[in-house]
Amino acid sequence: MAELATIARPYARAAFEYARAGNALGAWSKFLAAAGVAVADPHLAGLIDDPALSADRLADLIASVVAASRIKLGDPEKNFLKLVAEAHRLPALPDVVIQYEQLKADAERAIDVEVASAMALTATQKERLSEALARRLNRTVRIKETVDPELLGGAVVRAGDLVIDGSLRSRVEQMGAQIARD
Repeated sequence: MAELATIARPYARAAFEYARAGNALGAWSKFLAAAGVAVADPHLAGLIDDPALSADRLADLIASVVAASRIKLGDPEKNFLKLVAEAHRLPALPDVVIQYEQLKADAERAIDVEVASAMALTATQKERLSEALARRLNRTVRIKETVDPELLGGAVVRAGDLVIDGSLRSRVEQMGAQIARD
């Protein structure tokens, strides 16, 4: 939802700036991810709109869920949750996570690349692909691989807005379209 993304932007930016200043990007990444999962949980999501629960109580509840996943919470993290709860923006936390991670990746000059291939890639193939994409994108590449047997062969690579479709299925479809035009 575009509205939640818009709402999330200043919170993501504030969390990112605070974490970067404290050299704690990784720790905040874990904290925000756990908080985002917590508020998306159906059991907890139902409590977010409960008028009987104060913002402080909701923030404490989420903090306890996050802490249960063995993530250390200090006063800044707890204060962040209280601020978001007081502004009635807890449903936007999953979007805060997405935007924070993008800010973090940009700062670290890294990019997540999704690779769907017909068969699992070998370590050598992953390494070559990673090196080629790192040169092309001028970033550190983190590959997330999935296997999609419907591709028949080859792979589809997605890095942000860039899509490289080297699948056999795509080539067959292109040939079919060409034959239909001729």
